[in-house]
Amino acid sequence: MIKKLRVYPQKTPLKGIITVPGDKSVSHRSVMLGSLASGTSYIRRWLPAGDPIATLEIFRQLGVNISVTKHSATNWDLVIDGVGMHGLQPSAEPLDARNAGTCIRLLAGVMAGQKFSSVLDGSEQLRKRPMKRITVPLAQMGAKIDSTKGKAPMTIEPTELQAMTYELPVASAQVKSCVLLAGMYANGETVVIEPGAARDHTERMLKAMGADLTIDGRTVSIKPVDKLNPINLTVPADISSAAFPIVAAAIVPHSEITIENCGLNPTRTGILDMLEAMGATFTAQNKRKTGGEPAADVQVQFSEMHSTEIGGEVVVRGIDEFPILSIALSQSAGRSVVRDAAELRVKEVDRISVLAGELAKMGITMDETPDGFSIEGPIRLNGAEVDSHDDHRLGMTLAIAGLIADSPTTINEANCIADSFPGFVETMQALGAHMEWIE
Repeated sequence: MIKKLRVYPQKTPLKGIITVPGDKSVSHRSVMLGSLASGTSYIRRWLPAGDPIATLEIFRQLGVNISVTKHSATNWDLVIDGVGMHGLQPSAEPLDARNAGTCIRLLAGVMAGQKFSSVLDGSEQLRKRPMKRITVPLAQMGAKIDSTKGKAPMTIEPTELQAMTYELPVASAQVKSCVLLAGMYANGETVVIEPGAARDHTERMLKAMGADLTIDGRTVSIKPVDKLNPINLTVPADISSAAFPIVAAAIVPHSEITIENCGLNPTRTGILDMLEAMGATFTAQNKRKTGGEPAADVQVQFSEMHSTEIGGEVVVRGIDEFPILSIALSQSAGRSVVRDAAELRVKEVDRISVLAGELAKMGITMDETPDGFSIEGPIRLNGAEVDSHDDHRLGMTLAIAGLIADSPTTINEANCIADSFPGFVETMQALGAHMEWIE
């Protein structure tokens, strides 16, 4: 059943201590690499959202035994009986990544190294997303990939992969990870050169599992992998999910919240750096590491924020958070400018134009540019009926915007929020947010 989410003007501060779901990027990779390990991996606080579940079901389809203990709607424990680097079994059916771009792009690197053919596919939404960014480097390694005009579905035939040195056209964790995962099966040392910082979850996990991987500045190298050791991991809370209550607390007067065990991987903390540049107030307490990933308890307070200009390397470190950042910008004094963010146009939807269209219904004017946008704040928001466009981040962004509107806001097709943040509404309600599901 397609659900609607209704959000009411927030007349009281947001207060409390919460835990948000586990990191989606780490959850994807823990299933993939745990499946390829030689031995049993134990993954705690795994994210049971739509995207990672697609990855889990694909590897079960490929013959991997994965046991699940469900603690809550946002917290599963996994036990993965790894089959080794060459133990995956062919599937007679396509491997369905659903809406998950991370799943299909990283999976392509793994499947390019198998001794059997496979078909990688997904939802109609995923079929619209560009795949040449991975098919081109994989083809240069000798992979045999037949795609539909550079998009899914993709058919991958078995072949011998050759190592290469690949310079990424743009910083992209998905492309880097795809090439490195294929490099595990290649003849020789595969080298990836990054133009700027991108997420390094794949490198951290591969090193923790014993892969012969080296990092030298912006250059990452991997040698053929005969064996991956199993991993014992507690998944840190996803900062991309935490960004929504963080911004909510920053813009709802007199709010103060704490997010426990929040992942603070430096390749992911662009949202905190951007908010700090705008005058937001937060602190990181009880800093620690889990499975090589840094984490801390993040405390956020309401702040009077000012405009800023955003561009360069921080954009890559916060690319998924720009929808919710736009709400913070709308409440900041002055004209804020975002540039170097053209990647937003090839996400689940064109997140610049679609976001601009929906926020316009609430009174926010976003002036679009090819690689970004600008907003003049502060803006008084009005309640409206808006649509998620089946984009989980857009749906949550509109919900947070509704908290500071002058009348109720209704978000259509809000089910998609569970793609990355199951329990979002209940988590926000725990802080005192006035929102509810309606039929």
